Amino acid sequence: MMRYPRDMTGHGPVPPAANWPNGAKIAVQIVLNYEEGGENNVLHGDAASEAFLSEITGAAPWPGQRHWNMESLYEYGARAGFWRVHRLLGDTPITVYGVATALARAPEQVAAMQASGWEIASHGLKWIEHKDMSPEEERAQIREAIRLHTEVTGSAPRGWYTGRCSMNTVDLTAAEGDFAYIADSYADDLPYWIKAGGKDQLIVPYTMDCNDMRFAIQAGFTAGDQFETMLRDAFDTLYAEGVEGAPKVLSIGLHCRLIGRPSRIAALRRALEHFRSHPDVWFATRLQIAEHWTAEHPPSPRARPSEMDRDTFVAEFGGIFEHSPWIAEAAHALELGPTHDSAAGVHAALARVFRTASEAQRLDVLKAHPDLAGKLAEAKRLTVESTAEQASVGLDALTDAERARFTELNDAYTATFGFPFIIAVRDNTKASIMAAFERRLQNDRATEFAEACRQVERIAALRLQDKLAS
Repeated sequence: MMRYPRDMTGHGPVPPAANWPNGAKIAVQIVLNYEEGGENNVLHGDAASEAFLSEITGAAPWPGQRHWNMESLYEYGARAGFWRVHRLLGDTPITVYGVATALARAPEQVAAMQASGWEIASHGLKWIEHKDMSPEEERAQIREAIRLHTEVTGSAPRGWYTGRCSMNTVDLTAAEGDFAYIADSYADDLPYWIKAGGKDQLIVPYTMDCNDMRFAIQAGFTAGDQFETMLRDAFDTLYAEGVEGAPKVLSIGLHCRLIGRPSRIAALRRALEHFRSHPDVWFATRLQIAEHWTAEHPPSPRARPSEMDRDTFVAEFGGIFEHSPWIAEAAHALELGPTHDSAAGVHAALARVFRTASEAQRLDVLKAHPDLAGKLAEAKRLTVESTAEQASVGLDALTDAERARFTELNDAYTATFGFPFIIAVRDNTKASIMAAFERRLQNDRATEFAEACRQVERIAALRLQDKLAS
């Protein structure tokens, strides 16, 4: 048995209705990353200087040394950039991702954040890489980040974003803190629930595209109008989707030392003017979005096929392909994961087994299906699924003439092909079934065998849609 942990399906083709407050067509969520004073620095006990997200293209860490230019570029964010951003966004609900050690070195900035009513979420203890930390070391860092954040701001953080995270970060964070949301994901335009840290944890995804970090990487922005265009295009696309009935979140990432430069902040100001020229726009903190989503779409316990043991899986899905539990047994051994926890996902696994079975095995599946309106139906010996399917188009209430005609066609078909006539009755009417019966009798056996197999797969898909409709 193999299990693949990544969820490649998410909300699927029809996402849940966001129902933003007051009928908003879009939620605009702006993050200001406050990292200055929490970056890699030998003063902070780190092995080398910072090398990430600055004006120095291709910067390398300086082991055992302070880096004057790098330090002063970060200092610009705290000394000048923050205040320029605060003047622009002071009256707008935004979220700060605050590195705990950086917040501890920024009393005036923290006071200004709080005076503006900004949410201050945790951005970890230090603005450093976590990928090579042991789980024990990272857990200790998370605990200390929560402790220091609470000490500096007066309350524990309700949101978390590490950024430079490890594969353990989300599980450890969910287990260690009472977080309304974790933002270490870029996987969606809407919040979603996962199991992490032994509980249901809401994820409110962040962004790398509408993010001023692209001013500090080689494949990024070189002028403010590029950032403005990115923001406007993202807004226009998501706003149009909201007008069409599928509102989303526009997530925007800012950094004091980047967007706070006068050469760039004008682009943000123009983008904001564009956003505010539209009606029904909800500017919100990430915490507000998380609390709204939790109220509208709380986590709900549901069967997860990929987590079922073999016996449970077969008990649930062994009858999807008529009287052929061996298909479910083999499907359970495939590489399943969260993306299979839906009707389409289970069907994909079952169908793979059916399609790769020998012709003799597939013929046995075809023969396991009952005749339409045949003797088993008359004797009420059909499976529950077949009974409901035949009744859905009135095959349980035929006239004597109709029953006689179906019997005649069933006999002719079976004599010709060696298996019963199979059709997904829920896609049809009594009349279209009769017409298909007569038309398909003219096929050669290979063509009809392939068609019957296709119909078997379609019947399975419809059964799974009914079973896993929620």
